Amino acid sequence: MRQLLNTLYVTKPRAYLHLDHDTVRVEVERQLQLQAPLLQLGSIVCFGDVMLSPALMHRCAADGRSIVLLNSNGRFQARIEGPTSGNVLLRRAQHLALSDPARRLEIARSMVAGKIRNGRFILMRAAREAKTIDDQDVLTQAARLHLEILERVATRDDIDILRGDEGDAARIYFTAFSCMVREARGTFGIAERSRRPPRDPMNAVLSFLYTLVRAECTAALEGVGLDPQIGFLHALRPGRPALALDLMEEFRSLFADRLALTLVNRKELKESDFERFDGGAVYLNESGRRTVILAYQQRKENEVDHRVLGGKTPIGLIPHLQARLLARHLRNDLPHYIPFVGR
Repeated sequence: MRQLLNTLYVTKPRAYLHLDHDTVRVEVERQLQLQAPLLQLGSIVCFGDVMLSPALMHRCAADGRSIVLLNSNGRFQARIEGPTSGNVLLRRAQHLALSDPARRLEIARSMVAGKIRNGRFILMRAAREAKTIDDQDVLTQAARLHLEILERVATRDDIDILRGDEGDAARIYFTAFSCMVREARGTFGIAERSRRPPRDPMNAVLSFLYTLVRAECTAALEGVGLDPQIGFLHALRPGRPALALDLMEEFRSLFADRLALTLVNRKELKESDFERFDGGAVYLNESGRRTVILAYQQRKENEVDHRVLGGKTPIGLIPHLQARLLARHLRNDLPHYIPFVGR
């Protein structure tokens, strides 16, 4: 379980990936840029105009190694995977849990509680490190409101009201978000969360990181045999990985938001790392994506405490561990699903 397989991110336009025995070769205009042993890769993520050989796609599908295709701005386009794996009885248990309103609500409550706890942890930590009294007051107030919402979540008996609580917490969190930006606040501060498209540099970084986390959660769920489409908190829609979106709620603030703030506050991201388009859309450019991806891969190797399992665990394994805990709960091996809560 402690082996951490890497994800190969390919951002270079017109790159060509092909298989050479058990090695992946990445070439641009017939010039070798990178080669990596296939056995050390857990997945491949391609941005924009990237080509893959049929042999590589067949091999990845046979090995259960996913290939994710994103557009040049990081928007999900497609996923290449092999035959459906996993125990059919586990997927049946997943469907039965969805059909049981009480069971569905209990799982959704746990996930929302985990998200709010982690968001509150980020706010409280930022309040302690705030440089001004005004920032500290805003962050402390937001953390207090998170606690009030958390207390309400425990008593909710309606999934729509629970979603409203989650939305309230997210709105309060992002209202205070700019107080956590200590460098170039004029560039990286935000007034609200904007997604499709992102309207400012910080929202562009957050959207990009959320795409990466979503891919990790989808792979983790498929790895234990769960169906990423069948979620408990997010509504079911064709082509929407509702369960992956459920699972990533626990990780947004700890894995993505915290990393985005670190990159900005350490001046590792600059205005020149973004492109602005007609209509107001803002996206990371190639250099910006490279900076974020490198930091994200390094972040996955950092170890954190896992309260349920005990001991230190690499961040990159947390989605896989949580997927296993969810599968155990659905099989009735655990009485409750316990979300991941940072500290």
